[in-house]
Order: sequence, then C-alpha cells, then structure tokens
Amino acid sequence: MMRTQGVRTIDKVLAMLENSRGDFVSGAEMASGLGISRNAIWKAIKELKVQGYSIESVTNKGYRLSKDNDIISAEGIKSFINPDSICASSKLFVYDSIDSTNDKAKELAFRGADHGTCIVATKQDGGRGRRDHLFFSPEGGIYMSVILMPDKIPFTRNILITQYIGISVCETIKELTGICPYIQGINDLYVNDRKICGILIESGSEFDSDTLQWIVVGIGINFDPDIKEFPVELQDIVTSLFKPGEGTISKNELIAGILEKVCQIEKADESSVQNRLSTYRR
Repeated sequence: MMRTQGVRTIDKVLAMLENSRGDFVSGAEMASGLGISRNAIWKAIKELKVQGYSIESVTNKGYRLSKDNDIISAEGIKSFINPDSICASSKLFVYDSIDSTNDKAKELAFRGADHGTCIVATKQDGGRGRRDHLFFSPEGGIYMSVILMPDKIPFTRNILITQYIGISVCETIKELTGICPYIQGINDLYVNDRKICGILIESGSEFDSDTLQWIVVGIGINFDPDIKEFPVELQDIVTSLFKPGEGTISKNELIAGILEKVCQIEKADESSVQNRLSTYRR
C-alpha cells in the first residue's frame, strides 16, 4: 500500500498535526485553516487513528500527535525539512510495504522522475544489497531511495557517490542522535562492530550512446527493529540504532535529515568528500 503526498482531507489534517507536533490544535482551527467542516476534521482524525496514529483528544484543547507516534509518512517527513533546503520540493512516495525502494526508484527514473525524488518504505519484501545479496528489511527499519540526475551533481563516479552517501548518513545520525557510525568496506555503516546500514548505488545509461541517464541511491538503516527476529545467521553481526520503541527521534526526522544531506551533493566537491571521509572511515 502506498501513502503519498496528496490533497485528501486526511493528508491535510495529518500535515497540520505534524507541523504542530507537541501542541494541541483545535478542531475549529483546523477547520478554518483547511476550509472544511468540523465534521470532516473529526472523520479524518478517526481514520488516522484506525491507521495506527496515536492522537490525543482533549476537550477545549483539540488534537495532537502523541510523542510516541512514529509512523512514516510524507507529511511527517516534510514537517522536518527546512523549506529553504535544496530538497524542499522533492517528491515523496511512501509505502507501507514494497519489494524494493531501489526498484521503484529505477522505474520512476526511467519514466522521467525529477532529481531528488525519494521513495520510502516501512519494510521491503525483496530488499537487495550489492551483487544481489538479500538485505533483510523488516518493520522498524528505514528503507529509502533517492533519484539523482547526473547534470545536477558534480561527480558521477560510483565510489565517490557511495562515499558521499555514507558520510551523509553518518553525519545525520550523529547530529540527531549522538550515535557515531563509521564506514567499513565500500558501502556498510557500523556501530560497535555491528552493521546498522547498507548502501546500494545503481544507475541507468542510454544504450546507443552509453550516456549516464540517472542514479539511484538506496539506503537501508536498522532504526529500531527487534534484532531477535532477524535470521539467526545475522543476529551476531547486525545491530540497530535503538531498541524497539525507544528512539530518541522519529523515523520521519531521520529520513528528512538524510534526504537534505543527500541533496546537498549538488554543492559538494571531491576534495571535501575525502576530507569528511577521514572522520568516518575505518
């Protein structure tokens, strides 16, 4: 099931709640701001609760998202993106479940999707790593792919892009959580000698001219899944940023931060990548 940006009443109400996170918003305020009836607001709140959102309702105060609410949504991601950032206009496609965010991104890129388009999923049924290795992708993780256009970025060598993405993820996690991952090998991020993130870069070229057409950056992070539910052969080599339900930030906030960093590749250069890499390379 896909949950994308849209103009449905439920999306507008969720966006208002996300942008007012921590504060109550009255039904009258929402109705006035959105130009709809109080009854329509009530129905949207009811449907959001059915979808799993934890929403507090207090008489004479209104509604607010509970602090422990951590459902990935386009509205939630957008609420953490600086409106002046490069990725402020990025298109977001959010799925409850998908075979592979990279496969969907490649499909959209082939159909002409814009630079910065981002696909996010709560879980993947066919997640892949390098050389088509299985990438276990249960709920509790962050799975995202970003489409980059060659004419929008300063370098297109696979190794440089992979390094830049690894640095961007490490920096975002450190800035938002205080946890400091490091890069090991080509495309893996570790904490305390256990893997928390994998990166997969794929691209498409025009056959006749061998001209690079698009690049897809795939990022899979163990945010707060239950490691005990991983295949036995992985349990001793992977870890997560947080224990289940104990995240100090939301998944939406981390996704937004990573997307902002990824899109800043437009302003990067090779020397700055190498200088930053030294901080996170093992």
